[in-house]
Parts: sequence; C-alpha cells; structure tokens
Amino acid sequence: MITLGITGRSGCGKSTVTVVFAAHGIPLVDADQLSREILLPSSPLLPVLARRFGADILNADGSLNRRLLADRAFATPEGKAALDSITHPEIVHRIRVAKQAAQDAGAPLFVLDGAVIVGTEAEGECDRLCVVTAPFETSVARIATRDGISPEMAARRLNAQTPERTLLAKADYVLRNDADLASLEAAALALCEKLQAEGLQKGGAGASF
Repeated sequence: MITLGITGRSGCGKSTVTVVFAAHGIPLVDADQLSREILLPSSPLLPVLARRFGADILNADGSLNRRLLADRAFATPEGKAALDSITHPEIVHRIRVAKQAAQDAGAPLFVLDGAVIVGTEAEGECDRLCVVTAPFETSVARIATRDGISPEMAARRLNAQTPERTLLAKADYVLRNDADLASLEAAALALCEKLQAEGLQKGGAGASF
C-alpha cells in the first residue's frame, strides 16, 4: 500500500484535492481533524497540558480553552516544542491505526491529509508527498473570504506558515492551483488514478473501488 501525504499552505486548495481522492474511494485520514479530536473533553492529554501550560487553560466544564493554550504554547519555541511532544505521539498513533485498517482492507492507496506534515513525525508515515500550491494573492483572498478577516491579516497568517519552497523541496508531486477549479480536480484525479494503479500492481488488489 502506498501512503500519500497531501499538504499545502492555507488557501492553496488542498481540500479540493483531498475531496477528489475521497470521492474516488481512497481511505483518508485528516491529521488536522485528529489534532482536534485528541483535545476533546475527557482526553487524558488535557491534564498533561494543564500541568505544562497552566490549569486555567481548562474551562469549568473540563473543555480546553484552545485560544489560551495557543497563546502560551506559541509564545516561545520551547512552548511549541512542549506542545508537540505531548500531542504528536497520539496523532501519529491514530494515523498508524487508520493506515493499518486500510492495509488490512486491501487498499492499494491511503491518504494522509494535513496542513502540517513536513517537518513532523507524520512525514515519516508517508511514502510520497503531494504539495498543493497557489499564487500568494489567491491564497490571501481565499483565507480572507473563508475566515472573514482582512487581506492584511490573511497575509500575515500565510507568511507565518512553512515557506512554500520548504514544502516543494520535499514534494514528490506538485499540484499547482493556478487555473480554474476543474483543472485542479482533473490533476488530482490523474494523480489518484496513477497511484491507485501503482498500488494495485504492488499487490494491494484486495480492495474494490
């Protein structure tokens, strides 16, 4: 089974690509969704985070004040490293569980969808990496519209993310979202079918799609 990581900076159109793979029957796990799930109320990680970042990051009902945690964790490199050391092992564990389930089902291809894959443990779970890119101005406009913020704030958010050149240096495949939506969907479908066929040739013929 081939594990493909699909990543890209905010506003690049990554979700459009992953929807194509999902619609084609490819098992997929969303690392960003996992990062939210592991911090739901009753998670065993919450007391650990509270000890490191302060008991007041937990609300009276036991839920996490995500904004306060982010403010403290991202204030220093040490805080970010501490947050990663607490949360990443559980995220990677859940990725591996999902991968194993896909492999047991005979899937020739498995997708890990995540905005932050490069430079994390999740990168090691991928056999190949697909990076989705878009022109800077296009991404800024999408972020501003999606999140209801000013273009200036959207640009600051984008500039704070991993540089595109860093992602491209790790990419096995690049999908450039610089034309219309149909063009991006067609490119995503072509890559999906190519990798699915390659995975089947390697012996993952048990799945039906």
